Amino acid sequence: MPTLEMVAARAGVSRATVSRVVNDSPKVTPEVVQIVNDAIAALNYVPNRAARSLASRRTQVIALVVPESTARLFADPFLASIVQGVALRLSETDYTLNMLIASESRPEKTRRYLMGGNVDGAIVVSHHRGDHSYAHLGQALPIVFGGRPLNDLDDESYFVDVENELGAQRITDYLIASGRKRIATIAGPQDMPPGVDRLAGWRSAMRANALDDSLIEIGDFSPASGAEAMRRLLDRGEPFDGLFAANDQMAAGAYSVIHEAGLTIPGDIAVGGFDDDYYAATSTPGLTTVHQPSSRLGGTMAEVLVKLIEGEEVERVTMMPTELVVRNSI
Repeated sequence: MPTLEMVAARAGVSRATVSRVVNDSPKVTPEVVQIVNDAIAALNYVPNRAARSLASRRTQVIALVVPESTARLFADPFLASIVQGVALRLSETDYTLNMLIASESRPEKTRRYLMGGNVDGAIVVSHHRGDHSYAHLGQALPIVFGGRPLNDLDDESYFVDVENELGAQRITDYLIASGRKRIATIAGPQDMPPGVDRLAGWRSAMRANALDDSLIEIGDFSPASGAEAMRRLLDRGEPFDGLFAANDQMAAGAYSVIHEAGLTIPGDIAVGGFDDDYYAATSTPGLTTVHQPSSRLGGTMAEVLVKLIEGEEVERVTMMPTELVVRNSI
């Protein structure tokens, strides 16, 4: 196999110069960089990444931590889109992506891996309140959260998020403007940032219009939980003519129960969701929802983390806008 010395001999430079080029040192002129890269290409030289890691104290590996079950991860289109966005952005860099599905039964395993010198940084998505103190690890390892962490270190953590509260308020206002006055909600888990913030947005719109905000049931962002929450709402016996589900999957579950009950959408109950995933586009009728740029969200998380690792200045909080997408359910 070609060696560093062979590349140096072909390029007519020192071994140290080749090493600087391979490690992207700014101390080499563009002309010399071109000569060395031509020699590397001609010889099909592959740098010794292990040696480079020892020299730079970098692993060139980034962990994507998902504190969810495997079944949930692969069934959730939002999480899949986030992973795609992270992977696409990192494909433009020298970093390799490792995905960790964090086990609730063995939290110390994930913590030990992250702190064991195996990665240069981590992205944590779909996290819950108190998820193994990942935020505390941020004091020793660059970490970016997808969504604000619900803990005492909110002011110290780096995170990328969307306007969850504003988006929920906007779609609830749209329901109200359509003439709906008794609007229920199926909120997300109250130990997760989107669950907390979207409930707050719905409640803010209801109170601003002096409407009853007591029709609340909680789901876990899955279609099954949306169906169960919808059944509980109907079993209350309190009439309502509108529903905001905190994500499209729960809205899809609610759809099935509404249809089973012989009710129509939007005639009897107008329904709004959040995410704008394939559940929204394929529902009948099409689901009016809040679009969030999930793939771009993942890419931005990766971009912020790479800058943190490489010592660049970045904003602690990156917020991305949402957009109301009107279809036929309201």
